[in-house]
Parts: sequence; C-alpha cells; structure tokens
Amino acid sequence: MGYYNLLFKVVTGLLLINLATSTPTFNYLANRQSNSSCNTPENRSCWSDGFDINTDYDTNIPVGVTREYDLVITNVTSFAPDGYAKGAMLVNGTFPGPTIIGNWGDTFKITVHNQLSDNGTSIHWHGIRQLNTSTQDGSNGVTECPIPGDGGSKTYTFRATQYGTSWYHSHFSAQYGEGVLGAIQINGPASANYDIDLGPYVITDWYRRPAFELERASELATSQRPPVSSNILFNGSNINPDTTITGGQYNRVTLTPGKKHRLRIINTSVENHFTVSLVGHNFTVISTDFVPVTPIVMPSLFVAIGQRYDVIIDAAQAVDNYWFNATVQTGLCGATTNIAPASIFSYDGASTTSLPTDVGVPLDTVACVDNTGFTPVLARSCPSDQFNGDNILDITLATPTIGNVSVFRWQVNSQDIDIMWDKPTLQYVQEGNTSYPAAANVIAVDEANIWTFWVVQNENNVPHPIHLHGHDFLVLGTSDTTTASSGDLVVFNATTDVGSLNFDNPTRRDVAMLPSNGWLVLAWVTDNPGAWLMHCHIAWHVSQGLSVQFLERRNEIPDVMDLSVLEPDCNEWSQWFPNNPYMQTDSGL
Repeated sequence: MGYYNLLFKVVTGLLLINLATSTPTFNYLANRQSNSSCNTPENRSCWSDGFDINTDYDTNIPVGVTREYDLVITNVTSFAPDGYAKGAMLVNGTFPGPTIIGNWGDTFKITVHNQLSDNGTSIHWHGIRQLNTSTQDGSNGVTECPIPGDGGSKTYTFRATQYGTSWYHSHFSAQYGEGVLGAIQINGPASANYDIDLGPYVITDWYRRPAFELERASELATSQRPPVSSNILFNGSNINPDTTITGGQYNRVTLTPGKKHRLRIINTSVENHFTVSLVGHNFTVISTDFVPVTPIVMPSLFVAIGQRYDVIIDAAQAVDNYWFNATVQTGLCGATTNIAPASIFSYDGASTTSLPTDVGVPLDTVACVDNTGFTPVLARSCPSDQFNGDNILDITLATPTIGNVSVFRWQVNSQDIDIMWDKPTLQYVQEGNTSYPAAANVIAVDEANIWTFWVVQNENNVPHPIHLHGHDFLVLGTSDTTTASSGDLVVFNATTDVGSLNFDNPTRRDVAMLPSNGWLVLAWVTDNPGAWLMHCHIAWHVSQGLSVQFLERRNEIPDVMDLSVLEPDCNEWSQWFPNNPYMQTDSGL
C-alpha cells in the first residue's frame, strides 16, 4: 500500500479504505453493546448499557476496540485551497488531514511517517488526556525527540478516555501553519438530541508565505502585530479575497429541512480568532472542548485558537442558502486580508450555485474574550479554602538583543522557553536528573491528587489563548473583560478578587482566553503523572517562548509508563538532525 493510503483497521477487521481520496463510512458504534434505544436521535444521552452522559469518564470508561491509522507527512510543491498555489506540508496529501474517528474507550495506534525532506516533526493529540501515557503526547523536547525526516516514523498509542471533538497538529516549531493538522472525532453520548452528525468543521487562517518565514518575521517585527493572514479556510477551502485569483470556492454544507444537525466547530488557526454565526439560526451548545455541557442556546460563539464547540443547528428556516460567518477578531487578536470570511450552509432543495443575500447582523470584532455561562454536565468543584493566589505565572514581552538584532521573546516568570529537541524532559526523569535547564521552564508539582491553582497574569495588551496538555481545567474566573483593552494593567489581588471566582462547577475546558492586561485563574487535580506543557496557542507566541512545563508527580512517572521508548527515537533523531540544513531558531515548540 502506498504512503498516501491511510490504513484504518479495527482489530475485528471491519474495513480498509484510502482516506486521501474518500470519506470513511462504517459503523462507528460497532463496539458498543447492543441496545436499540441508546444513542438514537430520540436519546443521545445514552451510549450503552451502564454508560451515559452522566457517567464519570475520569473513573469509568467503556471497553473499546483498537483502531489503527497511518498518517504520512509530505512536502507538496503546489497546493491551492483558495486558488493561490503555494508549497505546503500536508498529511496524506489533504488539508485538513484525515479525521481520526473512533468511540469513547477505544485505543488508537497511529503511525506517523515523516517524509519531509528537511523537517522533523511530532504530532500532538490536542485535548487527549493521555492518562499515564505522557510519552504519547507528541510534544517534542518535552515528551519525546522529534521524528526525523526522510522516512522516520513513530507509532503513538493512547486511549480515548473522553469523547467529543478535537484535533491533532505538529508541535515542531511553526510547522502546523504549513498544513500539518487534522480533526479528531470521538463518538459518545450527548447532552441534547440531534438527527444528523455533520462531523468536524475546521476553521483556520491561511498564509501565502511559509510559516517558518512568517514566524521569523513576527520575531523581528518592529511592532507587536503578527503577520496578517491571507485568507480564512472552512474545511480546507474558500474563495480568494484577491479577486484576480480564481479557482477557489466557498465551502458548502447541506442541511436537511426539519432535522437537527450536530456541527463540531474547531479553530485550528495560527493566529486568528473568530466569532462564528449562522445567519437566521442559533447554536445550541452541547460541548466546550471535550466537556459536555447543559445545552445553552446562543446566537454566536467566540472561538479561540485550539477551542472546540459542539453545537446543534435546527434546520427550521425556509429552504435557502445562508452565510456561515467567521468574524475575525481584529486589533491585537488577529488580522486577515479577508475582511468577511464565510462559508455557505444550504438547505437540501436550495440552489447549489446561488449565493446567500442576507449577510446577517454585524458582530463585535475587538473583544476577543471567551463566552461564559457553560455548565458542565459532569460537575467538578474545588475547595475555595485551599486557594491562596500564591502560584503566579506572569507573562511579559521582552526585547533582548541577539547579535545586533532586537527580537521579541514572550516570557513566563522572566524566562522564555527553549527546549532541547535531542533531550526531552522525560529523559531527565528517566535518568533521575533534576538539573533541568532554566530555559526549559519546568515547574515541579509532586504531590498526588491535590487541587493545584494558578493565576496567569498578563502584563501586556495582547490576549492569549492558554492551552494545557494532559488535563482540562476549571476556569475559576478572569479579570473584568469589559475593560480588557483599556491599556491599564489589572493585577490579581487575592484579598479582593477571590470573591469573584467560581469554585462550584465552573466552565471546564483545555483552552481559555487570558484577557489583555489582566488575569485568568485556573485549577486542576494532579491526577496524571507526566510532563505537561501549558502554552499560548498563537503559534508565533509559543515559538517565541510563551510556555511552561508542569512536571507532575515525578517519582511516579517511571512506574506508570515505559520511558525506555525514548532512547531509540532519540538515537534516530540524533543521527539525522546534524545533517539537516535547518537548525533550531525558535523555542522548538
């Protein structure tokens, strides 16, 4: 089978398909116990006997099957998703790459083949808890050495302990901005009923210039504004804002009149944030990242980079075409040459060629703050009497001079991260070596099963989408976002601000916005030994240092996972990398 074939195998031998050219069609629910009343349009809250929307997935997980995929990353010299041809790095020749699909409780064995001629890679499975499998997290320099180019490969193995929607992407410098990403769909129960699952809907910024070149340009910029994106793509396509360029097309989604449709919205951008809306329709939100929530109806949704929302769209309007708008958050939270990016949602029976006429109500484009009011179905509360506000992650922008050039570096507690591709943090753990380099930004959290609280403080007017690996977190609160762009620094005060925090089943997710000149308070339980990144998900910012590592329960890591897997992969990397023409010029992440 050629490298562009995506091999998908369930251990029971259900099917073999080529996902480079087709969409998988199989019984996603084959491994569930037979129960005709479960997970039907009339009863999505049920999954199988003994498992439903109220099951605690941290302690009780269905028995699944093993699903195997092959992902092949290659250089493509000419790729034109919007009519403009450019070089790219693609997974199985497509953008987005193939969707990884399975069920709650399944184990995934995904072999990544790196056919890139001059890049290493590592693939991070965004939002996957990786319980006791930190070595499979895909964070080069932290949990592994990169996969060498020119034919290197690695098989990642992990279990889907949660369900919902996410994505995978390269964590090798700014590489995912070249196209190395795809969606993840883990089927499970839902908090509201729907008829049709439309699958993942990937919305992303797109650039004409290479991502590595743009990262360097951002680093050397004379202002804080990152490069402007060339376009916004919807599931990999759009028309081009430059009317002289032809060949692009609007992405179209078909709705069935009278039916309720589940849409899995994912922002996989490098730098742009969006407020999404569907003209004439509301969204019923049923999940924030991997966390099912009590259904809540909203006319629009702010979606930060890395965030996911599962929503239900009721096709109860007139048979017609409707704009699905992704209003770009401007100012210091993104910019694009496409001032009105949109796709088309068409009712079955509507014209397949005509464009919608109603552009909808203009939405706010400057706030760049998270929506609130989401209530997780599976409640998590933390003890307010254990919070003291002492754990501070202070984010600042430094401009050191390297050689004769002034550059941008995003620092956390006065240090920008700079990992070592050839010696990941877990290798230090394997050796019993606690002399981590200062630039590794390692924070040790050794006590087991305690609540750990962190105040992320932003001393800059640029907001940041903060993502944590290995956990979701409780969003206890933020500074007043109505004055976030005022330019006045709002410092967290443990005495006066604790009263504004919510310790009783607040919003829970794995990406949350840190406001401009303000603060964000997060909490999670130390129940997952490993090395876990927390970083800004603006690709330029993490490349420029905005990240820390939480090294959780160090002494237990060798007992719960096999660290011997590090050596052969790191040996392969060390043999390949010295002959590579491109050295590490950023944080490596």
